[in-house]
Amino acid sequence: MAKILELFNPKAPVFDTDIHPTAVIHETAKIGAGCKIGPNCYVGKHVELGSEVLLYPNVCVFDETSIGNNTIVWSGTVIRERCIIGSHCIFHTNVSIGADGFGYRPSEDGKGLVKIPQIGNVIIGNHVEIGANSCVDRAKFSATIIGDGCKIDNLVQIAHNSIMGRSCIMAGHSGLAGSVTLGDGVIIGGSASIKDHTTIHSGAKVGAGSGVIADVEAGKTVLGYPAQDARDMLKQWVAIRRFIKN
Repeated sequence: MAKILELFNPKAPVFDTDIHPTAVIHETAKIGAGCKIGPNCYVGKHVELGSEVLLYPNVCVFDETSIGNNTIVWSGTVIRERCIIGSHCIFHTNVSIGADGFGYRPSEDGKGLVKIPQIGNVIIGNHVEIGANSCVDRAKFSATIIGDGCKIDNLVQIAHNSIMGRSCIMAGHSGLAGSVTLGDGVIIGGSASIKDHTTIHSGAKVGAGSGVIADVEAGKTVLGYPAQDARDMLKQWVAIRRFIKN
């Protein structure tokens, strides 16, 4: 059925002009061959767009960011400064790439909070797709990294300094706290949350609504809150249901 749908897939919206006259493009930006830039887009200083990049209306790409060939960025998306985006990516509407990570320290007088500078960036590989209203925060230092082939659903949060391996999947409303590491091929179910500084090794699966607070072994499936081995958790749920009925 998926292949049949490809045959009937309507064409994407087209541009009357390759670069709309209302787009603001800094004189130092490098625009590759065949790029299309829609109305009210902003392309900042020293930005580099590869060939055939498509920016739909109202996209902002800030200074010193690079975007690889054939990447599509839908309306409302903001890509902050110094980010590195691969080729053949798709960012859906209102994606945020490179916003500040969530970091604060107590003020010297102990009466408030002081913002910690977030001086890193975001690096996104090739063939990555990110759903509408999802956020990938820049690192405090170094980079937040999303590996080649990752697929991210709508309303997903990826916090600063997190690293995703290749071909990971994150379903809607799931989130990674700071400095989480995912191996290759990890699957995160909808509304699951992953504690900071946790590692989920390659091939592991996290069930929907689960809360991961400790490292997960390669190939393992975990469920529940806190997340445990799926078979053990299912046995617990069966035992609780029998207890309630009795």
